[in-house]
Amino acid sequence: MELPQNVQHQLAQFQQVQQQAQAISMQKQSVDLQLKETKKAVEELNKVEENADVYKTAGTLLIKVKKEDMTKELEDKIETLELREKTVQRQEERIMKRLQEMQSSIQEAMKGSGIQ
Repeated sequence: MELPQNVQHQLAQFQQVQQQAQAISMQKQSVDLQLKETKKAVEELNKVEENADVYKTAGTLLIKVKKEDMTKELEDKIETLELREKTVQRQEERIMKRLQEMQSSIQEAMKGSGIQ
């Protein structure tokens, strides 16, 4: 038995939203990883003496910087990443809710078409 056109359309939309959910999940993992790495860098930076040599990368170069400047830069990055993490979390919640709604709608359409 062939699926009715409206059900086929709903399934296609569902698949697109699933792909969006996967992309958001990948973004979330990336942000989480960056956040962990940056927090670890701050933790390690806090262990070194105030007058220790600290370097940061700029492309293929290492540039000597003040510890306090590097700490501030990393803390700013953490703040930005935490905001991005919250945004991605909200996107993920919305898309998961949409997927659940679409799934229910597809099930109802299939029942209405006599498809189990």
